[in-house]
Amino acid sequence: MKILRIALLMCLLAALAAPLRAAQITEDIQKKYEALTGFRADFMQQLKNAATGQVEQRTGNIAYKRPNLVRWETDRPEKELLIVGKDAVWNYVPSEKMASKSPLTAVFNSKTMIRFISGQARLDEEFFVEEQGSEAGLTKLALTPRQPEPSLIQGYVWVDPQTRLIKSVLLLDFYGNANKLGLDNLTLNPGLSDQLFEFTPPKGVQVQDNTVRQ
Repeated sequence: MKILRIALLMCLLAALAAPLRAAQITEDIQKKYEALTGFRADFMQQLKNAATGQVEQRTGNIAYKRPNLVRWETDRPEKELLIVGKDAVWNYVPSEKMASKSPLTAVFNSKTMIRFISGQARLDEEFFVEEQGSEAGLTKLALTPRQPEPSLIQGYVWVDPQTRLIKSVLLLDFYGNANKLGLDNLTLNPGLSDQLFEFTPPKGVQVQDNTVRQ
């Protein structure tokens, strides 16, 4: 009976400590990203369609500069460029000779992948956070939105326990579709030029301007 009581006490203490660990981890993550001037990284992205079970894999590289500049270049399976600049968001697909221009609110007013990898998503304010132990040497956090939306009903992040940087993100939408992104070869504070986050449509490219009110 004594052993049983000790075991129950240990389980209780572990349960009480978990929320405290999650709160400390999210606070550390926020401080880490607030101290960064930017980063570069290679990425591997997997997009799973819940209805068909098909998985599309994308690879490329990402550059981020505070406070909200992003250059997201996909190399495979086809080239695609996403630029979050100072005034607008550009999406360019060379093979289609098509570029779209959208307002910044399209990225930062919803729970997009970009908000997670850039540290714009405030985990402590926007989510109920649960620490779920360790996977492959990374700390796993489950994120339940305080205000769910169709594009995100559940999320997970895997955090480097030493650097407190997010290494992988998994987002699930209302339909069960999954968007998982992993970062590798991360370079911190590389001194990125603002020109890297500018875009001028090449000659002959059709532009769809979504920033113009109809």
